[in-house]
Amino acid sequence: QVQLAESGGGLVQAGGSLRLSCAASGPILSINSMAWYRQAPGNERELVAVIFNGGSTNYADSVKGRFTISRDNAKNTVYLQMNSLKPEDTAVYYCNTQGLALTSGIRRNFSSWGQGIQVTVSS
Repeated sequence: QVQLAESGGGLVQAGGSLRLSCAASGPILSINSMAWYRQAPGNERELVAVIFNGGSTNYADSVKGRFTISRDNAKNTVYLQMNSLKPEDTAVYYCNTQGLALTSGIRRNFSSWGQGIQVTVSS
């Protein structure tokens, strides 16, 4: 079973920076994509940024130019550098990883979620 461990959240003032990390572990054969989502109270979960196996990235319009997603393939870890944070960035951030894992001797596609980490930006 693929598990994700997130770290790096917290409280920061508007204009500040935070760096989130998410490490994947378990019987991983390959990773196709690693992404960050967020969910604010009363809102649906939304995609913030995603990085694909080849290194290409996509960002939500609301974070373009402020957030940067990167990946350490050797460590199966994805990072989200968040700069110029705004109060509207306040949310629980979730890591998602998709790929291929070896489960009970069988290659299976997987999509795993982290437990979520709180990011709070004060005005």
